[in-house]
Amino acid sequence: MKNKHILFLSLLVITASIFFASCKKNASMEANPATQQQLSLYLTDGPGDFDQVLVEIKSLKVLVDTSADTRKHDNDDWDRRGSDDNKKDSSFVWENLNIKPGVYDILRFRNGADTLLASAGISKGSIRLIKIELGLNHAVVKDSITYPVSLPPNAPNYILIKLKGHECEQYLPGKARLWLDFDITRSIVLENNGQYYLRALFHFYHHSNTGTIAGKVVPSAAKPLVVVFNGTDTSYGLPNKDGYFKIRGLNDGKYTVYINASNGYGSKVIPGVEVNAPKETSLGMIELIK
Repeated sequence: MKNKHILFLSLLVITASIFFASCKKNASMEANPATQQQLSLYLTDGPGDFDQVLVEIKSLKVLVDTSADTRKHDNDDWDRRGSDDNKKDSSFVWENLNIKPGVYDILRFRNGADTLLASAGISKGSIRLIKIELGLNHAVVKDSITYPVSLPPNAPNYILIKLKGHECEQYLPGKARLWLDFDITRSIVLENNGQYYLRALFHFYHHSNTGTIAGKVVPSAAKPLVVVFNGTDTSYGLPNKDGYFKIRGLNDGKYTVYINASNGYGSKVIPGVEVNAPKETSLGMIELIK
């Protein structure tokens, strides 16, 4: 698929952008605190080396465990439950968050930006699954050329995000929220046949129990990619045109920050960067030398 597809995909992105604005203004009705909770899901990205990453989302549902003790279901077959969202169960309720279908340009939500993906009143209980139904119109744009992205052979047309039931932040009585971080570097895979595949991987977090690393990398001609890692976690940041980056959703601990440069500029390693939730650790300006 070449440049002739960009116009079609751009129109879809515009449609989705209009929906985002509408979604922020027209949140669902307030939840009844006796039987419901208000859930807000936000979408952000873990960036990759693309101009655009376009993903078509058709629907968004959550599975709520309304039983008194969700721990007794920890060993359930969640893949089976996720495959049948029409099955009736006395303890579990599927809630449709009623988003409008659209193509989402995931790279719009980087360096601290995000969008309200959905907000709705749902049954009170522990959220154990998030189910994202996908369409067929996925693509990446790299160096102004558009390439189609397919689901892997025999893969289902949905993504299941499995939760333990405690991940959402209860920021007000009856109100919960969670950020979904789409890990683009690991999710968009170029296979040996030259085809891009979508193997979607999400991380989830909220701001009160995670920290942030931010800074500015110059010059932009170095085309830097920021990698933050320690023994258990790895995250990525792609500076904007002015060089600023922000990597959120980091657990407490010490990290190594690796600035991967190109175009003849030398890379840089910054060890021992400490993260403490919910604070932001600033690295200031980082200058790369050619």
